Amino acid sequence: MTPKNYFLSIGFVVSSIISTYFVAVSTAQPGTASVAADNEYQVGAVLWMQKAAEFRALSYQAFNLARWHLDADFEKKNVKKLSRSERKMPRAVVVDIDETVLDNSPAQAFAIKNRRAFNLPDWYAWGEMRKARALPGSIDFLNYANSKGIKVFYVSNRDELQKQATIDNLKSVGFADISSENVMLRTAESGKENRRKAIAAKYRIVLLMGDNLDDFSDMFEKKSVSDRFFEVDKLKDIWGKKFIVLPNAMYGTWESAVYEYERLNQAQKTQKRADALELP
Repeated sequence: MTPKNYFLSIGFVVSSIISTYFVAVSTAQPGTASVAADNEYQVGAVLWMQKAAEFRALSYQAFNLARWHLDADFEKKNVKKLSRSERKMPRAVVVDIDETVLDNSPAQAFAIKNRRAFNLPDWYAWGEMRKARALPGSIDFLNYANSKGIKVFYVSNRDELQKQATIDNLKSVGFADISSENVMLRTAESGKENRRKAIAAKYRIVLLMGDNLDDFSDMFEKKSVSDRFFEVDKLKDIWGKKFIVLPNAMYGTWESAVYEYERLNQAQKTQKRADALELP
């Protein structure tokens, strides 16, 4: 790359970040970074992820299940009902990134300590640090999958602007075979179905892993709490097999469902959480 092109590229990235910042600020709702946020209700969830050995055990358990499912596929136990064309397709594993293979709990802790709601400038700044640690068991499993000739795709709703920092972070903690091809971030839409379909057109997806139901299928998107329960129950025989969930009590669509996907201020969210509690 020539010096001229290099500085043009840097200028584009910087201008993109600046413009994103001003868009975020100009459209900020009550409870965003411009208003002190009361995130105290998240303390237990963040502490559990950072300090509970039970969380580590669940993470190892998820990736052990993934390995057993993968091995079963190679032993032909899972492929008997597949068509001949599907059997000939190369295998793939699809994983989410945040709270599935990378731990962002320090960013959540920062927001709590500084009374800051989620906002893009803080999120981008954390990503640029490239300091997220790998979840227990994730490196061993995904590198094992790579060693077996399986293509691993990292399908995340991080913005495309964060791609290089994300690739650098994944590489730095020890994940193998990381490239712009298999790190698939959000471009125009938050739903992941089209990205999953693009992978499925060339590969047979052996399993999917994520911390959010939307990481597995669009059937869960924008559903109420009760409807999410219903959809999960319909697939009860798939969990722990093709679909493997990582625990994340810090944030997620589960909380958006409690808020009924409405744009609420802090007081309204607090009331919704209280109203959602089931009592004796």
